[in-house]
This record gives sequence, C-alpha cells and structure tokens, in this order.
Amino acid sequence: MLNSKHLLIHHITLHLLKSTTASPHVSKQAPQHLLTCVRVLPWDRCSHEYLDIYTEIKDPKKVDLLTTPFGGRYCGGISPRLRVSLYTTIVISFYTDLLNTTSELFIGKYKFFNDSKYMVGDLVPDTLCGYVIHSDLKKNGQFMTLTYPGAYPKNITCYYKFIGRREQRIRLEFRDFDLFYGGPHCPFDQVKMYDGPNYIAPLIGTYCGQQRNLVIFSTGSTLLLTFTTLERIADTQNRGFQGIFNFSESYVKLDFINTLDSEHIRGTECDQRILSKRESNGTVYSPNYPFPYLPNIVCRYFIYGLQDAQNLERVRLQFFDRFDIPADLKGDKNCSDGYLRIYLKGQETENAYDSPDYEVCGKTLPQTVVSTGPRLVMVFSSGKFQGGGFKAHYKFETEYKIPGTPSPDGKCIFTYYSSSRKDGIFNSPRHPANYPSNTTCEFTFQANPDEQVRLSFSPFELKSEKNNLTYGNHCQEDWVEIYNVYKPVGSDIERERLNGRYCGMAAPGPIESELEAVGLRVVLRTDHGNVSSGFGARYQFKKKEMLFRDCGGNITNEEYGIIHSPHWPKKYDGPDPDRKGGAFSCTWFIHVRPYHKILLWLQSFSVEGNPAERGCPAAVVRVWPDLDKVPIELCGEGLSDDASIIISKSSLMRVAFLTADRAVGAKGFEGIWTEIQDSPKCEQFLCSKNNFCISKNLRCNGVPNCGVGDLSDEDSCVKDPVVNVLMLVGVGLGISSVLLIVVCIWCHRKHVKRREEGALPHHVHVCERGARFASVDSVGHSGINGDRSLSPVLGARQAHHLSRTSLRTETVV
Repeated sequence: MLNSKHLLIHHITLHLLKSTTASPHVSKQAPQHLLTCVRVLPWDRCSHEYLDIYTEIKDPKKVDLLTTPFGGRYCGGISPRLRVSLYTTIVISFYTDLLNTTSELFIGKYKFFNDSKYMVGDLVPDTLCGYVIHSDLKKNGQFMTLTYPGAYPKNITCYYKFIGRREQRIRLEFRDFDLFYGGPHCPFDQVKMYDGPNYIAPLIGTYCGQQRNLVIFSTGSTLLLTFTTLERIADTQNRGFQGIFNFSESYVKLDFINTLDSEHIRGTECDQRILSKRESNGTVYSPNYPFPYLPNIVCRYFIYGLQDAQNLERVRLQFFDRFDIPADLKGDKNCSDGYLRIYLKGQETENAYDSPDYEVCGKTLPQTVVSTGPRLVMVFSSGKFQGGGFKAHYKFETEYKIPGTPSPDGKCIFTYYSSSRKDGIFNSPRHPANYPSNTTCEFTFQANPDEQVRLSFSPFELKSEKNNLTYGNHCQEDWVEIYNVYKPVGSDIERERLNGRYCGMAAPGPIESELEAVGLRVVLRTDHGNVSSGFGARYQFKKKEMLFRDCGGNITNEEYGIIHSPHWPKKYDGPDPDRKGGAFSCTWFIHVRPYHKILLWLQSFSVEGNPAERGCPAAVVRVWPDLDKVPIELCGEGLSDDASIIISKSSLMRVAFLTADRAVGAKGFEGIWTEIQDSPKCEQFLCSKNNFCISKNLRCNGVPNCGVGDLSDEDSCVKDPVVNVLMLVGVGLGISSVLLIVVCIWCHRKHVKRREEGALPHHVHVCERGARFASVDSVGHSGINGDRSLSPVLGARQAHHLSRTSLRTETVV
C-alpha cells in the first residue's frame, strides 16, 4: 500500500540484452515475461530503427511522452544499461520504418520489487529525495541513489542529513560510487559532503567519477550529503552510489589533536595536518594519549614544512617520554600487528604507503629522524592490541640544501673542518634553484695549523639589476664576500680581513688563505628583492707551501723590474699532477725606497676569464696597491689602458697569480714595474706624457718605464753599433779553421822529416858526420860573419838541409 504518492511500493527494472537483427514482433516460443528488442545498424544513427526509454513517469494514467523527461534513445548492437524507474512506471517506445523485419530484434527482463531500501530515513515533505536519518531511529543502514543500480536521472537534487547524539560520530562507507566525470572540479554531476547539518557547515569534499574505498567520518554528530545532477542532452548511464552508514561513540576522540598547531583533516577518523608557521615546532601524540589507545584504528600525521619561492623547510622528529606499540602478544619484532610507519621522502604524493623509511614498534624510543624534503608523514596502526602509544616533538628547520652540518640554532651558518674532510663542495641555498631573498649565509673553512684553504667558484650568478657592476662596493643588492680569518695564538677572538665582494655574473677568482690565517669565510647576503640561482664552489685543505712556490719573489733595492706568469712567453699550463693541487700560485712583493711609489704596467695580458660575463673562475691576477685594502682582480683577453696601469699607495705593492684546477691554460701576462718619485718636484727624469718621475738611470735602458703610450724615456737615445752576432760567430769559425789547417800541415811535414832522418846509410859513422859538421862550421865561419857554431836563428829544418848538402859533397869526391 502507498502511504503517499511519493512513497512507492514497486519499481520496475529493465535490462536490455545484446540484440540481433529481427522483425518487430514477439516470437511465439519466447516466454511472456521477455520482451523482444531491435538491433539497428550503427551507421543508421538511430534514424530508421531505435528504442526510446522513459523511466521518470510520475502518473501512469497520464502518460505524456512529449513532456516526460527523456531517458535515452538506443540503436545498434550496444544495449542500454540497467534501468530502474524513478516512480512505478517505465515506458519503452520502439520505432522502425523498415518494411521487412525479423523476430528477436530486442529482448529484455523486468522485475517488480519493493522500494523500501531507498527509504533511508524520514522523507522531507515536498522533496523528491530529501531524507533525514536520526541515530535514535536507525543507528546503521544503507543509502543509495534513487534508481541504483540503474542509471540515475538527470536534473535532480537529493540530500541525506545524518543526525546523531552528542558523543557520536558518523561513518559513511561507499561500496559503489559511479558518477559522470566532468573534470577534477566536478562541474556536472557531483556529491558534496558537509561536516555539519547544513550547507554553511565546513565542506568535507566534492566527489564525482569513480571512487574506490571512499570512507567519510564526521567531526561531530551531524553530517550532510548532497547529490546533484545537471540537465543535459548527453547520454550518461552512470549508476550513482550505494553505501552504508553507522553512528557510534567508539570512534576516535579528536581531543588528542592540538588545535593550536594542528588541524583535523575533515572526513577522516583521526588524520591530522600540521603546517609550518616558519620554523615553528610542536608535539604530536597517539590517540587517547597518555591513556592506552583503542585497537583497530589507523591515524595519519601529515607534517608539512614551507616550500615556495622564498622558503624551504625540512622536518626534524624526535620521540621522547614514552613509546609503546606492541607488535603482538608473542613479542614479534617485525611489527606484524601494531606499528608506526615514518615516511621522509614524500611517498604519500605517489600513494606509496608500502615503502616507508622506518617501521617501528615495541617499547624502545626510535631514533631522531629528519625529512629529506619539506614533508614528513607518519601512519599509526594500532592493530588488535592496546598500547601506551607515543609522544614526539617536531621542529621545522629551514632547508638550505647545502652540504655540511648547519648551525644548531637553524641559521644558515656552515663550518667545514679540515679534520673532518680535506675537500668537498658547497653552494648557495637550494642551488641550482633560486636562493631565498632576505637571507644571510656564512661558510667558514677551518684549517689545521699547517694547512691553507683553497676555494674556486663555478657557476656564479647573483641578482644584480645593474649588470655592469660586478665587483667591490658597486655590489649593493645580492653579493658574496670572502674574508681571511685570523686568530692570534692563545686568543679566542677572531679577526677578519676582506678579500673581495662579488655580485652579478662575475665569479670570484681562485683564492688561497694567507699563511698567517686560520681559514677563510664566505658570506652570502641577499636583499628583499628578486633572486637568482646563486653559486656552486669547491674547497680544498692543503699543506702550507713556500710563498714563492711556482713563481714570484720578494723584490727590493731595485728601480724597475719585469714580472710574468710561469713559462712566459709561452702559455701557462693547466692542472699538472706533479704539482700539489694541480694549480699555480705566485706572489710578488715589490719594495721601493721611502717616499716613492710603484708603477705597474701590465703591457701584455691574456688570462682565462671574462670579468663582465663570467668573472675569473679559472685564473686571476690580483694586485694590492694598498695592502690594507681589497685587491684589484684582473682576467680576460687584454686590458684597457686605464686598467693596465696600477700605482701603489705606498712604497709596497703585492701581486699574485692563481689558477684553479679547472684552468686550461693561456698565454699569461707580463708586467713592468717602475719606482716613481712621490713628490711634486721631479729632480730625476719626468715622463713627457704620463708625467711620472722616474730615475735618470732608467733613461735609455731599453725598457719603457713611463707606462702605456709613453716612450719618452727611450726617445732620442744614442744607439750602440749593432753587433751582428752571427757574423762574429762565422768569422771566428773561419779563423779557427785556417789555424787548424796550418797546424795540420806543420805536423805532417814534421812527420815526413822524421821518416827521412831514419833512412841514413849504416856505414856512415858518427865521427864522419861530426867531421862533416865541422867542415860546415868552417864554411860558416868563413862565410857567415866568422861564427863558430850554428846560428840559433837557423831552425832544425836548415840544419837538416846543411847535413844533406855535406853528404852529397862527400859522395862526389
């Protein structure tokens, strides 16, 4: 019996099966409860044969198909889905304009059934499907759309209001959920759930499409569910939804959630969300803490730090006070029953809850954990047994993504000790992503007493609105400063000396700590404006070496000199494995007389780098005109006239040349330094163009000591005759050759003479030879000024000639 015209006793269900081509009449052999249906060819597009369905006929006595909501037109081989009447009547209209048809065009099943399962609660008057469910009348049951499991009607709005007692909460579990999906925002058909009795209550969520394992909990004792479909022509045949509801006082009480720092995630039994308030902290508890928790509950803790263009945090979680989660009564250590899973890498974003970083249980306090990003998630499952639960302290720390250990107070202060590691890398916060604005970071490198620190930077990009200002005090926005750090023996007070300030695209050149320093300090400062990608850098602790290791020196008592890079005029090398560190380090200290200054002219310059575009990351020349100030850094291909001339502020100047391990080599540099007089009156030589007063001794010394573009000290000089060295060498070789030939001839003749003397006849006696010499003497005495002996002027050769003459005379007689 019908209590009212809105309360229906019976519904009709129609299920169309796959049709076959047949004529429009009922087969004689078919059962009477089966209807025959048509199969229409798909290319006809429902123009010759089709089936119309009407499921929303309110009054079967007054059927007007023109005004009745249309349920759909079907043809071809795909049958309509299951249909359930909205009231008590379904009308099926078949049309064909074909003359010849066959049997069994369509077949369907129908069924009349009681509609009580659709009566979830009290139907609100003057509504089609507005129900109020009171826990006093019905503590649990099922609910569904008006025509489930058939396709739901278009252009309807239904609602289900659940009202429980004061201490009760409501649980809805959807066993089936199938709505038309029009996008993630559900602009067409949708289910909305409100955490309260009406539309002004907080919205739990909006749902459409197909949902699996959808379970909703109310926060309090009331909950409102609305179901809305739009009026449209598109043929949609979604089923709607079907689920069960339950009112209970045994669901988790939410008073364990600290509402000041956390919030309950609406729609869940006990999940909570904790959002950072910038480096905030707090405490989380297990449900019902400090009392034992209830069995068979699952609670999730989503602890999220800041992550945006200006902020990036990580989460530190430390357990304390008590930890008691029984695995099972047998003491299984594998957490087979109750457990606490900890996720540090954002696994929840991929629904990877089966891959925790830690799974803990038992009574031992877990170790402190730190997330690798801004998110930390815990999943607590109580299992079948009760336990004392846990208590943990969380803290949001700024995540700089810088290698090393930050300061305990969470500030961007990092210290690198030689005793921990001899080399490594460091970078600006979040590099290669943008660093945050309004930030100050310090990097301190602490060397052992017998060590130095070497730094090299690459890449380097700081925000600078004025791109041509990249060094020194011109950097007024974001910048990096590098300091030498000194600490006197027996003192805890540090002293810093600035080595340089850098900004824009100009990377600092490689730098070594001074021999007297205990280390280096790098400071990054950013303003409130725009940001950039920052820098990456490398540090290396190395043994102290001689100051003038590869080149350089301590120059004194000179009026001028020339300095240059290693191997000049050849190019300096890149890294050399035979050199410690594989890089060059040269230092010159130039001292001149008091009341004089030093003029340095870098007349030839080719060092890796480009100051305006990328700085000097591979090699650099540093010049200290004033040892108490920051040096001038130089690199690139050639220097302008102004940049090539540097004048010291006193009688002392320092020049250094350093290369990094990444250097590839270049021609290098050559510079002429000259002592110049520091007085308005010049009593020496005054350069005509540059007006430098240099020593008279440097006049006409073959070196341009007046600087760039001024050769006055070498003009009008009397040049010494040019000696052709090659010609002198040739003449010397010629004379030497002649002398060698003469000596060879003399030796040869002497040798011949000795051979002839050795060939005299054996019958000639000494006395005879002596007599003959005597006759020669007499001849000489009478013929040559009366001398008694052989004149010493006659050589051996003449004596030999006379001897041979005597022999020839004796033979004739």
